[in-house]
Amino acid sequence: MLTGKKILLIITGGIAAYKSLELIRKLKEQNFKVIPVMTKAAENFVTPMSVSALAQEKVHNKLFDLTDEAEMGHIELSRSADLIVVVPASADFIAKTATGQANDLASTLILATDTNILMAPAMNVRMWENPTTQKNIKLLHEIGIKFAGPNEGDMACGEFGFGRMAEVDEILKEIEIHFSNKKLKGRHQMRRKR
Repeated sequence: MLTGKKILLIITGGIAAYKSLELIRKLKEQNFKVIPVMTKAAENFVTPMSVSALAQEKVHNKLFDLTDEAEMGHIELSRSADLIVVVPASADFIAKTATGQANDLASTLILATDTNILMAPAMNVRMWENPTTQKNIKLLHEIGIKFAGPNEGDMACGEFGFGRMAEVDEILKEIEIHFSNKKLKGRHQMRRKR
């Protein structure tokens, strides 16, 4: 039963960010609670108003928001979800995660959590194939972060190759697998039990 399961949805900057709106709609149809977080770059592609309207929740986008910190600090926000999903996961956000940066709300939430994380990468094929990106992906795999995609296909820039974000239904399938797998352990639960 997925009713009441909470997804912390991080939307980063990239043309594929528009697909996050469809993902929110489909998650809500399956009775997930969706708490949206947007990076500043994401706001160039989708508006906080659209995201908030679909999620029926406030969009969190500031690290040092006095109201948010008084109600639920970013540390608690990072740990209150049953799963963290990053859609799309830009090359920049993947690099920040791999190097432990925490200079905005989204990256701080990732660094402060012990909750499972699913990322759906989306970027230009050359960015995806870059050895630095591949090194970052390998490191994130090693620490237990899961990935949906990327797929091979046409890109907004006119190129073709891997880097196209997984389709919304593919991401949903990965989320369903996460919640249906009773043996799945959290990233840090191997070291300490909740």
